[in-house]
Amino acid sequence: MSLVKIAVLDMNNNHANEGMRCILHIIRNVQGNEHADLAFDVFDVRANNDLPNLDYDIYISSGGPGSPMASSDEWESQYFELIDQIFDWNAQNERKKYVFLICHSFQLVVRHLNLGLLSRRKSTSFGIFPVHKTDEGDSEALLEGLPDPFFAVDSRDYQITSPDAERMNEMGAEILCLEKIRPHVLLDRAVMAMRFSPEIIGTQFHPEADNEGMLRYFLQPEKRNHIVLNFGQEKYDDMVSYLQDPDKIALTESVILPGFLRQAIQSLSSTVEEHEVA
Repeated sequence: MSLVKIAVLDMNNNHANEGMRCILHIIRNVQGNEHADLAFDVFDVRANNDLPNLDYDIYISSGGPGSPMASSDEWESQYFELIDQIFDWNAQNERKKYVFLICHSFQLVVRHLNLGLLSRRKSTSFGIFPVHKTDEGDSEALLEGLPDPFFAVDSRDYQITSPDAERMNEMGAEILCLEKIRPHVLLDRAVMAMRFSPEIIGTQFHPEADNEGMLRYFLQPEKRNHIVLNFGQEKYDDMVSYLQDPDKIALTESVILPGFLRQAIQSLSSTVEEHEVA
């Protein structure tokens, strides 16, 4: 098959993080395991106003700190222009472009497309939590290898609630996952994953997080002290325990983003083969 080009959109605004390392690690693993002809470029979107054009086949847009609410930052209008161009491209072309949106990027695009209510949470959600599939999530191919619920890293001050059913039906979007069940809390459960179209999907959680790297990160004294001070010793102990469990973060990391890349590569390859036969 021909070369598949991946654009990785770094939305971290120069803040130190584990997410970008994890994303690039997954791309390299898929490249090796699938013997795929992949090339990727990283774009520093928020810090350098650096965005890709439509020359790429796959776009992975990372999480990041700060507010996803509307701003006058120059990068924001250009970011949404790119998203709109990808939707338009897919509506008009046989060879599709594939997009995966993570956390901050997911919130931005839901807001841009008016698919739900973006708001600040009453308190920060930080930890490793169960994520529950919806009926649509049960039949989502990317989630097939995961139990219900499955576990994922969640780190956010904002949330998507009150999905607009009419707007979602209009776009053909589907909610795949909701946050943990909290019977004692009289608040809407946040949307944790959404399929925007057959080619475009997003998660509120961090599917790229790997157990080894995250464990190394959380065992650093500075990070440990920060978590214990802000969230308590019990939360810290739970996170370290979950990171050592192969059926939690390690499983999620091995299924969702690698599966997205494999599906995209396979679809792109099929399109090329059809053209060659024709």
